[in-house]
Amino acid sequence: MSEIIDAVEDLKLIVFQLVDKEYAIPVHQVRSIEKLEHITRVPRTASYVKGVINLRGVVTPIIDLRSRFDLPVSEPTDSTRVIIAGLEDKEVGLIVDAANDVLDVSRESIEPSPEVVGVVEAEYIGGVVKQNKRLLIILHLDKILQSI
Repeated sequence: MSEIIDAVEDLKLIVFQLVDKEYAIPVHQVRSIEKLEHITRVPRTASYVKGVINLRGVVTPIIDLRSRFDLPVSEPTDSTRVIIAGLEDKEVGLIVDAANDVLDVSRESIEPSPEVVGVVEAEYIGGVVKQNKRLLIILHLDKILQSI
């Protein structure tokens, strides 16, 4: 389990959707949630890096999480959002299908990442939360940002 998750008793998560799954990242890593705006393409970047935006005077790289996880790419909709997230000195925008919720979860309800063979996004999973009938996959933001 992530050292960030281990360090706290309760955790507040931002829940978002990609295709038909719900993912989450800790609130303390989220700066803001924005509507998708014009993205300026940057040549010679990875396919999942869609480009950069100028957000309140800060040039921020934008990553399409569908592309990053090798999920089917789709056209943006009215519910498409960009989650501006950061770790230490890195800030990035994550394109998601929808930002659904903010949830409080107890540390006891977070289970370690399951050992699943052949799952592309497995290295990005920091844990799993079962809440009522929902299954939330907590992402390791540091792993997602590693190669940027």
